[in-house]
Amino acid sequence: MASGLWFDVGTGNWRDTKGRKTGGPDLIDLIEARETRVVLAAAHLDHDPRNNRLSNLRALCQRCHLVHDRAWHALQRRLTWKSRYALGDLFEGPYRPGILGVATAQADAGSATNR
Repeated sequence: MASGLWFDVGTGNWRDTKGRKTGGPDLIDLIEARETRVVLAAAHLDHDPRNNRLSNLRALCQRCHLVHDRAWHALQRRLTWKSRYALGDLFEGPYRPGILGVATAQADAGSATNR
């Protein structure tokens, strides 16, 4: 539900966003309620997949797992871009990211074969 209420099937109670027992939603909210399946993922709190101690693991939904790893993914994306940039400079000349770089590289390759 938009309000964050959810129904705990195991106990038969409605719960709030923090998991505390609460009263159920009003009739309009109950009509608009839908059933959603939540898939949990094991998140490494220190971002090290080799560290599998229980104190380092949390079961998070996919959205919360992505939010937890947001800074880590940004760092990895930057490192990947930097390494591609360096490899492009080393083996293929200046790296031109994006679709314009692809079009330019194809044009350069086409003009080289037409000679």
